[in-house]
Amino acid sequence: MFTWFTLFADWLVYDCFGLSNQTQFGQAVHFFVEDTTKIFALLIVMIYAIGWLRTSLNVERVRGYLAGKPKLIGYGLGSGFGAITPFCSCSSIPVFLGFTSAGIPIGITMAFLLTSPLINEVAVLLLFSLLGLEITLLYIVTGITIGIIGGAILDLLKAERWLQPLAAKAYAIGRQSTQEAATPLTHSQSTHSQHGVTWQQRHAFAKSETGEIFGRVWKWVIIGVGLGAALHGFVPAGWLEANLGDGQWWSVPLAVLMGIPLYANATGVIPVMESLLVQGVPLGTTLAFCMSTVAASFPEFVMLKQVMQWRLLAILFALLLVSFTIMGWVLNLV
Repeated sequence: MFTWFTLFADWLVYDCFGLSNQTQFGQAVHFFVEDTTKIFALLIVMIYAIGWLRTSLNVERVRGYLAGKPKLIGYGLGSGFGAITPFCSCSSIPVFLGFTSAGIPIGITMAFLLTSPLINEVAVLLLFSLLGLEITLLYIVTGITIGIIGGAILDLLKAERWLQPLAAKAYAIGRQSTQEAATPLTHSQSTHSQHGVTWQQRHAFAKSETGEIFGRVWKWVIIGVGLGAALHGFVPAGWLEANLGDGQWWSVPLAVLMGIPLYANATGVIPVMESLLVQGVPLGTTLAFCMSTVAASFPEFVMLKQVMQWRLLAILFALLLVSFTIMGWVLNLV
């Protein structure tokens, strides 16, 4: 999927810079170039696309659909959408802002944000190929359940109080729009709201959104990926194989904690996952460690800090760690 980014990084790092792909430094620089360009491209495309869609979003219809459903259904929809979208935490930021801008309740938005990195398409394919359909379905159901429960908890805590000004402003505007949508519109008003925005206006709005949001987060992408690149190649697979292979109850939370300082993308973690499984580390322990490096690492949270205050970030962090641990325990039991 991201072959062009890999080829660009190969050309820049190994051909232009003359670094060796056999050294940790060369691999770290390659990791930084590839992931930075990949995330920048994802952010620009996603922010622009969602900004474009927001100009034609029928807020009345979204609000009416969600208002007529129990909250549990809303959490399920948010969690289900997160399960089928291939976003890590950083590339989920524009989608997160799109949800808040539509006035969608924060619990549904957070259910999406929890599930999106938790159920990874690479992990699903790998599980299916190695262990079959039953375990893969258990993994998916567990992840969606965690997203639903997490969304409900964050709704009860009124997590919207802890959004950064950028996200809080979008959420306030979105909620105001849904309240205005509660007022019946005339046919002409409804027609204008749905068809009155020109392509040029949509482009201008999407371009403005892209410039504003990207301008706020680009430096944090560099910092976050730079931190990940500095730690790249130091995944202590040998230690895990030697000390976590017996499947004790404490091995899962320990594996999760060990993954926090590290960073890997979903593709880069596959060799680590396969190595641990071959060496006899239990499935749940392996997945808990690998998901921690992908979705709960420090670089990811450096970037998420741009839309969340510290308190909300800490709660999300704790929910992810507990989620990975629970999923690891469940998969180890079966």
